[in-house]
Amino acid sequence: MNTPADPRVPADVRSLRTRTLARNRRDIALGTALLSLHQAAEALVPVAIGVTVDRAVFTGDPLALAWCTAGIVALFTVLATAYRFGARFTLRAAENEAHLLRVETARRALDPRGERSGLRAGEVLSVATSDAEQASLYTQAWARSIAMVTAIAVTTAALLAVDVPLGLGVLLGVPLFMLLMRFPAEHIARRSEAKQAAAAGATALATDLVGGLRVLMGIGARHNAALRYRRASARALEASVSAAASNGLYRGLVTAGGALFLACVAGVAGWMAIEGRLSIGELVTVVGLAQFLAEPVQGLGMVGQAFATARASALRIVRLLNAPDAVAPGGHPLRTEPVVELSGVTYKSLRGLDLSLAPGEFVGVLATDPRDAEALLELLSGSAGREQVGGTAAVGGVSVHDLDLAALRGAVLVEDHGATLFEGTLRSNLLVGADLDDPGLLSALRAAAAEDLVTGHPEGLDRPVADRAANLSGGQRQRVALARALAADPPVLVLHDPTTAVDAVTEGAIAEGVARARAGRDPAGATLVITSGPALLARADRVVVVDGGRATAQGTHESLAEEHPRYGEAVLR
Repeated sequence: MNTPADPRVPADVRSLRTRTLARNRRDIALGTALLSLHQAAEALVPVAIGVTVDRAVFTGDPLALAWCTAGIVALFTVLATAYRFGARFTLRAAENEAHLLRVETARRALDPRGERSGLRAGEVLSVATSDAEQASLYTQAWARSIAMVTAIAVTTAALLAVDVPLGLGVLLGVPLFMLLMRFPAEHIARRSEAKQAAAAGATALATDLVGGLRVLMGIGARHNAALRYRRASARALEASVSAAASNGLYRGLVTAGGALFLACVAGVAGWMAIEGRLSIGELVTVVGLAQFLAEPVQGLGMVGQAFATARASALRIVRLLNAPDAVAPGGHPLRTEPVVELSGVTYKSLRGLDLSLAPGEFVGVLATDPRDAEALLELLSGSAGREQVGGTAAVGGVSVHDLDLAALRGAVLVEDHGATLFEGTLRSNLLVGADLDDPGLLSALRAAAAEDLVTGHPEGLDRPVADRAANLSGGQRQRVALARALAADPPVLVLHDPTTAVDAVTEGAIAEGVARARAGRDPAGATLVITSGPALLARADRVVVVDGGRATAQGTHESLAEEHPRYGEAVLR
């Protein structure tokens, strides 16, 4: 099934519901028709029994009994078949819609432009799973509500045929009952939204804690982290119990109201039979219809609950889909070779930074303040907002804010210090953004001093990698991430502290391998390394010292180490 090119279409819950019905029109229509047929056939069962009592049992006519029996068998056949296929169509519509909502939320979360919904990673995960499933129930609720209305309409028509005042009483009583049920349904919607929000918060916190478990254990903070999660989990539990209590109360009210309505109809019918206004068969029909009527009346009440729950989840989905972009890129292509030019740039901690990077050049940057390094990375990756940046930041003669995002990402690859590996194999992680054969992948691993991960394992490039590379050490993860960046072979490669988790010997091998790999690119690739590692800085054609948000000095590693005290203190300490 096709999905929209841009998922950020719905402006509110109503438009999301409209899309849901439109995308599943065929299945919903068939499911609604068949479920309505099932409910109509089920409503006619008491009528058929009443006719059988009056026309066959009371008269003792065997032919009439045979015809009535055949009619009841046919009625039950239609009833069972219609429900089987109607439920199948509505379930398929709900599953398809849940899948489409998951795809749309995942696409929005993975959009290169980013999003500013304010949701953490765990909350986005909850939206894409739990909320997508809950919101998709709208399709089933819609079909079932029409089927229930059909059942009530057929029942009312049959009661009117038996006795007009009795039918009118039913016709007036059901809408009144449904109107009264709207008030607790709104309360349920609020409780459901609070429950989903609390559960998403607990999921987000759990995701953060699991991701940083090693760090927490290293600094001895796991007990505080566990206490924090227990509090978040307790809030989620309290919200869930509150929502469950509201749902239980609502179900109790619906059941009690339906039973009271049934008792009133049955009591009036019994009185009318005693008065002689109804025959035995008609009494059976009325009592059977009144008993059956409790099901669609309660069903409509449950549908109200489903609508309320779906609406609460749809609100969270709409919040993500409608979130503004984190960055607003332009649409211009690169005009020339991807030369990086920063002139008088102010952004966050940067204060008039001047920096250039020509094709084939290997430049090192020593940032004395980590905030300067982070700001520079955000600027070169295109994630800095246009309104926040002063001065000129251009790639290939075009401002980074005017460049097409695909053009910028194709020209400049920023490999952050906290790069993430994915569950799969070494091969699948290295091939992200690359199209290389095994010798090419091995060459990238060799340049990152990570060839031992292949040669030292029986499965080689197919060596399994766990989620977040939990089965690799910190140094191994860092080297694989570096090899992945080298395998992508971008025109401009920006690296941030790629050797902090390795020893001095491995750092030297990495520095030599990176310099050789980038110089061997055709044409030679530009490389910018933001680091304090002396081995990488020694390989650079020149080193720029960024202090206080400005470029305060530049030269070779050797000259700066001799002439710049601040540089020597930061690098050679």
